[in-house]
Amino acid sequence: MYRWYGLGDVPAGWGQSVVTIGEFDGVHRGHQRIVARAAQLGRERHLPVVVITFDPHPDEVIRPGSHPPFLCSARRRAELLASLGAEALCVLPFTLEFSRLDPDEFVRTVLVERMHAVAVVEGEDFRFGHKAAGDVQLLAKLGEKYDFTTEGLPLLVAEGATVSSTSIRQLLAAGDVSGAAKLLGRPHRVEGVVVRGHQRGRALGFPTANLEMPPHTAVPADGVYAGWLASLDTDGRDVQRWPAAISIGTNPTFGEGEQTVEAYALDRDDLDLYGVHAAIDFTARLRGTLRFDSAAALVEQMCHDVAEARKLTR
Repeated sequence: MYRWYGLGDVPAGWGQSVVTIGEFDGVHRGHQRIVARAAQLGRERHLPVVVITFDPHPDEVIRPGSHPPFLCSARRRAELLASLGAEALCVLPFTLEFSRLDPDEFVRTVLVERMHAVAVVEGEDFRFGHKAAGDVQLLAKLGEKYDFTTEGLPLLVAEGATVSSTSIRQLLAAGDVSGAAKLLGRPHRVEGVVVRGHQRGRALGFPTANLEMPPHTAVPADGVYAGWLASLDTDGRDVQRWPAAISIGTNPTFGEGEQTVEAYALDRDDLDLYGVHAAIDFTARLRGTLRFDSAAALVEQMCHDVAEARKLTR
């Protein structure tokens, strides 16, 4: 996949393309349908598919302090988009100046002059231009002016609700990782570097990998989960993968502290992952966070949690 940061990175000789624009945070099932349709058009017309997205998140520029939690890393997003058929990803630096482009300027500057778009595919709720003045209907009119076609796909509905990044974040905030997985089309993943914690898990017989994650990562609600722990290579691909019991919380049994996200690879006490880039995939929530009267009571519960995690990750 070609990766461009800013319009200046687009090769001068870049030809015609099929384009879709959006944040694509999480690359959930609704996003997947949009990119798949763009890829279908690309195959029919023998043209590459370009996905255009933004950095930082537009909300953070327009309303500072409102940055939503990320459902996946930028690298993971690119990997997922490539797997759907996107051949280029253009990340546009989102600034106040850029946000002030009116819809016609945006289309001419981005879609026409740089991407040479012949077809644009969006969700029916797509908005663009200064103060989100542009919608799919206006995009279609501008397409007639600049000679490209526009498709606005109906929003995907699953489990009785519209599939959206917002709804997935809400499910994760409630600890419903299985519900989030249904909308994502795969388990929710968090990534980070394994760092040294208090090493209480090792002392209790359950050594854990403690992840230090980038800011704004969408972390599920405090609790204990079943899932998978994976070590990643420099390109973000899984190297090794283990079924895991995962704990998110402030370790109330030992006094309140900072929130940690740590995973115990089932039946493995020989792993040395410090400094490794790793990922945790969440399969199911086992329970909420509890405070125990003793370390022995905690170990007893942890044995039960591990047994349940083993059942769910066979």
